[in-house]
Amino acid sequence: MTELVIVSGKGGTGKTSLAGSLAVLSQEKVLVDCDVDAADLHLILQHKIRESTEFIASSRASIVQEKCTACGLCLDYCRFDAIKHEPDSDSPNGERYWIDELACDGCGICPRFCPEEAIDFKETVSGEWFLSETSYGPLVHARLGIAQSNSGKLVSLLRKEAKSLAVEKQLDLIIVDGPPGIGCPVIASITGAGFILIVTEPSLSAFHDMERLWELARHFGIPAGLCINKYDINPELTARIETFAQDKKIVMLGKIAYDPVVTKAQVAGTTFVEYTHNGVSAQVKVLWNNLQNALQTVQSNKMEFET
Repeated sequence: MTELVIVSGKGGTGKTSLAGSLAVLSQEKVLVDCDVDAADLHLILQHKIRESTEFIASSRASIVQEKCTACGLCLDYCRFDAIKHEPDSDSPNGERYWIDELACDGCGICPRFCPEEAIDFKETVSGEWFLSETSYGPLVHARLGIAQSNSGKLVSLLRKEAKSLAVEKQLDLIIVDGPPGIGCPVIASITGAGFILIVTEPSLSAFHDMERLWELARHFGIPAGLCINKYDINPELTARIETFAQDKKIVMLGKIAYDPVVTKAQVAGTTFVEYTHNGVSAQVKVLWNNLQNALQTVQSNKMEFET
């Protein structure tokens, strides 16, 4: 089984558009959207949700007013400024304490040290993850709640479910639409993956973020290839990216031109390889052919190493 993760150092490079198009071109695979903070792969793949499951990965504290003696110990221990208090003439202690749910980090320190056991610490629903059916195979995706943490844990859960699904359906390929950046969700997306496709564009911010992604892939020892999207909007920076790839021995898998048809396809709620069969669609097909060869090479090398 090969797990292909498509990532980009910054948002807006066209990563998801390419992921959706590769989903159309590929066969026998499981699709995963690991950009849990802003999942949108399902928007361009006609899908139907088959299962939905609550994601519970954190707890929140709340003060039981009937037990609270307003001692203020929780205020002293809280490092997130989540404990609030104010004068209250209706309270037996003349003061009322409460917890700001949005500021609470769920660390659990206040219930541990409350002498009156006046703080409840209950698990909370942080989001929801889904198993959907599309015309191009099963899709595992999620929606993390507003101001919720543990995005990396949710990403790991999605990858685990996708692998189980691939084993169940005897599918050899998992295509992961990863989150942008190089933070926790990205690390959770690529750790242990078989191959990384880095999507970049000829802008200074994308160039520097691509460098950081390459260093991250090298740190984890994961083979990676490169695709330059909208390469024709800045030929000079495109040349710099190609030079960087040559110097670092990064496989250049494809270059995609800028084309307004991509935006039109998004507005229509479909992938651009379905929307048009010329121009950028032909370039993506070249990318997919090169990517298949790269995946086969990686798989062959892995089998030789294991032997």
